[in-house]
Amino acid sequence: MADVVLLDFWASPFGQRCRIALAEKGVAYEYSEQNLEQKSELLLRSNPVHKKIPVLLHGGRPVCESLLILTYIDEAWPEVAPLLPRDPYARAQARFWADYIDNKVYTKARLLTTKGEALEQAKKDMIGALMTLDSELGDKDYFGGEAFGFVDIAFVTLTPWFYTYEKYGDFSVEEHCPRIVAWAARCRERESVAKALTDPEKVYEIVQEEYGAN
Repeated sequence: MADVVLLDFWASPFGQRCRIALAEKGVAYEYSEQNLEQKSELLLRSNPVHKKIPVLLHGGRPVCESLLILTYIDEAWPEVAPLLPRDPYARAQARFWADYIDNKVYTKARLLTTKGEALEQAKKDMIGALMTLDSELGDKDYFGGEAFGFVDIAFVTLTPWFYTYEKYGDFSVEEHCPRIVAWAARCRERESVAKALTDPEKVYEIVQEEYGAN
């Protein structure tokens, strides 16, 4: 086994976070595609609590949960492309916004599974969360300022899902959050991001297969 191994699933936005971070750091690693229907013994042994991808194995030792993996990667390979700022307050802010993304954008995607009034509320919640992030980004190139970093990686892997959110929720992300759309395009110009992200239309196909047509 290689010194660094990533247990992952190709379409996972959480695994994509890890791939982007490793690419930004220039870390060589072995990619291990996992069957989520028939989980491997290696995955179950490496993440016995949640039994989920992604898992980063470094020297045989597992690190689980994507945001924790990002922090680990930043600390284990600190020499190049820092993901988190050095200032303690700025680091805390970055972690706050990454947590916000997981709790307010990813979990608000219930608009994929609801109808009627529940769908309208889910859409309102999603737009509200995206507008909050649009405001936080402001006129900066990236969430941390001029440098691509932790919050950008945490958020950019959810952007291929925007097309699906728009289809199911009948709204336009660009109409409400033009700065987020411009930021996402800027991020996709990076090789690490472009190689990791799933095509938005493919995401839509996967969602339709799982949840049914909107």
